[in-house]
Amino acid sequence: MTLTREIRPGVFWVGALDWDRRLFDALIPMPQGTSYNSYLIRGSDKTALVDAVDETMAETLLENLQSLSVRSIDYIIAQHAEQDHSGGLKKLLEAYPDAKVLGSARCLDLLVEFDLIQRDKALEAKDGEKISLGGKSLEFISAPWVHWPDTIFTYLPEDHILFTCDFLGSHLAGSSLFASDEALLYASAKSYYAEIMMPFRSAVKRHLARIESLAMDIIAPSHGPVHNRPRFILDAYGEWASDEVKNEVVLAYVSMHGSTRIMADYFVDALISRGVQVKRFDLTDYDVGDLAESLVDAATLVIGTPTILGGAHPLALYAATLANALRPKTRYASIIGSFGWGGKMLEQITESLPGLKVQFLDPVLAKGRPKEADFLALDRLAEEIAGLHQKLV
Repeated sequence: MTLTREIRPGVFWVGALDWDRRLFDALIPMPQGTSYNSYLIRGSDKTALVDAVDETMAETLLENLQSLSVRSIDYIIAQHAEQDHSGGLKKLLEAYPDAKVLGSARCLDLLVEFDLIQRDKALEAKDGEKISLGGKSLEFISAPWVHWPDTIFTYLPEDHILFTCDFLGSHLAGSSLFASDEALLYASAKSYYAEIMMPFRSAVKRHLARIESLAMDIIAPSHGPVHNRPRFILDAYGEWASDEVKNEVVLAYVSMHGSTRIMADYFVDALISRGVQVKRFDLTDYDVGDLAESLVDAATLVIGTPTILGGAHPLALYAATLANALRPKTRYASIIGSFGWGGKMLEQITESLPGLKVQFLDPVLAKGRPKEADFLALDRLAEEIAGLHQKLV
């Protein structure tokens, strides 16, 4: 069964829906699956294909092209070398051996290293360069670090379509070509931004500014639905990538024998009573995507951990390492937890967060079961956080 959908006359979605995939990069949850978007552009003289889907869906792409009677492809635009965009290149080039692969110099090098193309098939697509298809043209925009150094965008000025690779995308398989359920899309796109784009927030802001002057009726990312109301996703990215944070605390904690959980329970209530919003995660049972999304706007991150074998609990260290890799715009951080005879829990957590530009607030550590003095210290920490958050408004 083939599935192709026309976006504009001569411009078709020919990609693949992966309804059942639930994990990306062996890390990122995908509760709604994903799509591997590939776009066929037919001019009066030449034909181009933007992106070549995941290797697992290469046959689907070929069948979709055959259903449109595509006998030849002149250009395959590789906007990004990662295999979910380019894994189908080998089979595609076997079916269309005369096609040339266009991409950034870095992308082409990677495609050769990944054994997806031979060097004689590669043509560099330089920033600002244009190619004509006859009645339609493609302009290439260098867009490194959203989210790899090889990324490019592709602009089709005649139809006001910007193909944005991973940028402005979402892991969301759906029956609608265009973004119809904006509430669902917002949540999916925010998780996608948190997991993939947030570590490169400065690059996101830079590329948002660069494309702002383009006439865009449609934004066509490589994952998720196509945006026929571009302002929705552009404004969302503008908010997420801004320097503004919200009156929110993310509390990620783990407890072995109940002491840290008692502290977490008390601390959450202390924050809420002071008007602070809290997103709480028990690290023994949580969704990595939800934790990542919660970090997009939060002003403060608090890690809760017991001491085990002289150090922080491995789940707490993992959460800290993940937060450090995602590099949210969080302003403040602290640690709460318990210990028995000592250890290096504090040092391990703080040393796991070098990528966060945060002010560390005094930790609250209880020896054994938390006592009255520990609860008073949690109140003081909650009061300090509430005061700092009020200054952000």
